[in-house]
Amino acid sequence: MSVDLSTPRSAVGPPWTLPGMHVAEALGVDIATGLATTEAASRLSTTGPNDLPTEPPRSVLQSVLAELRETMILVLLGAAVLTAVTGDLADCAVILLVIAVNTTVGVVQERRAVGAVAALRTLSTPQCTVRRDETVQRIPTTELVPGDVLQVTEGDVVGADARLIITHELQVDEALLTGESLPTARDPNCDCSAEAPVADRTTMLHAGTLVVHGTGTAVVVATGVATQLGHIARLLHERSAPDTPLQRRLAALGRRLSAVAAAGCVLVVLIGLLRGQPWELMVVAGISLAVAAIPESLPAVVALALAGGTKRMAARGAIVRSLPAVEALGSVTVLASDKTGTLTIGSTSCVALWTPDGGDLAMDAVRIDGPGILEGTGPRALLQAAVLCNDAHPGAAGTEGALLAAAAAAGIDVVALREALPRTREVPFDSVRREMCTWHAASDGEKEIVKGAPEVVLRKVARTASASEVVERWTAQGRRVLAVAAGATGAPILLGLLALADPVRPEAREAVRAARAAGIRTIMITGDHLGTATAVARATGVLADNDPPPDFIHALRSVYARTDPRGKLDIVAAWQRAGHIVAMTGDGVNDAPALRAADVGVAMGRRGTEVAKEAADLVLTDDSLGTVVAAVAEGRRVFDNIRRFVRYGLSGGLAEILVMLAGPFLAFPLPLLPAQILWVNLVTHGLPGVAIGAEQPEPDVLRRAPRPPHEGILTRRAGLEVLALGTTVAASCLALALWAAAQDRPWQTMLFATLALAQLGIALTTRSDRCAVWRMSPAGNPFLYAAVALSAAGLFAAIYLPGLRDLFATTPLGPGELGLAVAAGAVPAVLIEITKALQRVRLRTPGPGTSSGPMGSTDPV
Repeated sequence: MSVDLSTPRSAVGPPWTLPGMHVAEALGVDIATGLATTEAASRLSTTGPNDLPTEPPRSVLQSVLAELRETMILVLLGAAVLTAVTGDLADCAVILLVIAVNTTVGVVQERRAVGAVAALRTLSTPQCTVRRDETVQRIPTTELVPGDVLQVTEGDVVGADARLIITHELQVDEALLTGESLPTARDPNCDCSAEAPVADRTTMLHAGTLVVHGTGTAVVVATGVATQLGHIARLLHERSAPDTPLQRRLAALGRRLSAVAAAGCVLVVLIGLLRGQPWELMVVAGISLAVAAIPESLPAVVALALAGGTKRMAARGAIVRSLPAVEALGSVTVLASDKTGTLTIGSTSCVALWTPDGGDLAMDAVRIDGPGILEGTGPRALLQAAVLCNDAHPGAAGTEGALLAAAAAAGIDVVALREALPRTREVPFDSVRREMCTWHAASDGEKEIVKGAPEVVLRKVARTASASEVVERWTAQGRRVLAVAAGATGAPILLGLLALADPVRPEAREAVRAARAAGIRTIMITGDHLGTATAVARATGVLADNDPPPDFIHALRSVYARTDPRGKLDIVAAWQRAGHIVAMTGDGVNDAPALRAADVGVAMGRRGTEVAKEAADLVLTDDSLGTVVAAVAEGRRVFDNIRRFVRYGLSGGLAEILVMLAGPFLAFPLPLLPAQILWVNLVTHGLPGVAIGAEQPEPDVLRRAPRPPHEGILTRRAGLEVLALGTTVAASCLALALWAAAQDRPWQTMLFATLALAQLGIALTTRSDRCAVWRMSPAGNPFLYAAVALSAAGLFAAIYLPGLRDLFATTPLGPGELGLAVAAGAVPAVLIEITKALQRVRLRTPGPGTSSGPMGSTDPV
């Protein structure tokens, strides 16, 4: 081939800017004969199959090793080693199980991109029609080569990018690539600029798009990765899915915890050695304290909280494909919504009509008891004319099908009408004349019907002043308008206008309002025209009535029109660079790269392509934006519960460190034995910690602003709360131990019991950051009460059962001693409830976007 036309900007210009016959000549093919079989085979060996090759994924071992390098996993691996050293094999096994589960989830998530590209490959029709060796042949689509003469007809999926040569009423649905809701007419003679986006290249056919009407002949100019589908496949590999906010926060928390725990344990070991304790005992104590200080059940809590959120979201119509995405939804600050199929129904409908005598009528208000096309004018005559001047069959899609559906819904018998007024001749629609004319045999002579663009039809008829005003108004609303005239041959009169649109989904406006109340900004990204996008944005509340029209100047705005896949990627990236957490909804092939690059990708389950579903984190079974908002509430609930557990677990770990640090200065050489430390850790951080992850959401979960994107799990205020709680618990334990030692009571066992009971009491108070625990029904989280009861039983078993009592070196406590331990352990929980009561008095009506913590914090939780 002398010219490489598969490259969009070749020396002679892109193929959509050149005359079709010139393109064929440059590719060395005669349209009448097609390629010779030998020449096609030669080109196939050069270009390769018309397919989308996938990159070989890295091995499972490489994926596993990558997951094991995560900070929190490294901390857990260290904890597993330490528990094995201390002989706590049960705890070690649990930690290793948690590591295995988290690693498996990460490896599965990594392969989603490979699945997205695999889904792209299924979009090409397996067979296509070409002209080779002067005959029409059916060949596998994978054998198409540049220069093949491709023939398409209604219902075909285009197999490759091709320059049109000849068309007959050809209309193509390119929604998968462009997002345009209406089929577009193809015109091989149109002048297209080199900068024209995909949606405006009316001289082209693109791989993966659907022919909805007419026929055409084209010459293939690009196959495989050189097609628009191939470009999207490359975009999917160029952009990897970002870490979710939770993954970033857990990594940061893991680094901080490991540093603090290591420092605290080293201090305990040094203090013990300086006070003459055996080094073997102190090293084991330091290792035990390290295990206790790090809430190793945190990944299990996270996994179970996410799994619970996933189950609840599935019941609401949202299928989660990536567990971390559950929490990430709660962090979303920008919701980037596709237009077609998300904010709108996703199919063309006839939504209104206008007649000179009756004015505007919504389709659901149309009555057909007036005159028909043979008797006069009116809605009935208008719809009958739209049926007769129409090549579609009942049930067809596209503009013509929408007109038939509207007529049938109004009570017109399409088949009977066409039989009563048979067509005698026609002039098909084309993109130059922009009208279709048909003639029909009638009892009073031949009837002529004209249907087409208003600016064309209105020139032929009278009484057009008011019609022009309606056209201008409907066009400004983003509707496509058709004019219809009928009458005696050569003298048609205006019957009226028909408005076609992709109607706004009934629940879309409420969903946008709910997102705004939750502090989430909704933006629209579409490949459709700016006028249509603006009209839908105003109808759904994305743009307020008093907002100025969208522009193309500001990078961060509410409405983006005429965007291509690369443009959608750039828009998502721009909002992310501005510090936002972005959720992106979409259903087409053109949305897939942006779905993957967004913090949370949301695909439509009903009309979405497999490509979009594979690239997304969340799939909506009802295609409703309202389901996304409901999923946001679940995400916030999950993060609230994770933060509650972190606050609970760290306060307990800090209390244990403070007891071990302060004890030697209070004449307690070794306040707790290593086995006692590990047992307290097990009974307090195990079942209760997991149960905290199942807590119900706070009432204001959708009435507060999202968390700041860069805010960690442990904020400064939350850190102060942990410090206050840990200090209070440690002080209660050491105070009771001092009294018990002075009274010659079993001080170590009483300290051991108080430390565990205090943490279990705090676990109950974590249920709400405002409501008193005694006002909350146990039915809201029965697992927590059962977990606390079982953990208390485990504590008492270590004190009273002979075998365990010897293992943990404890002494049975009398009723009075146990009562004192319970009372001292209740002090932190009582102080938390008093603080919550004072907070309720100070903030009778909490402000939006705040949630006061148990120690008076106003951090979002």
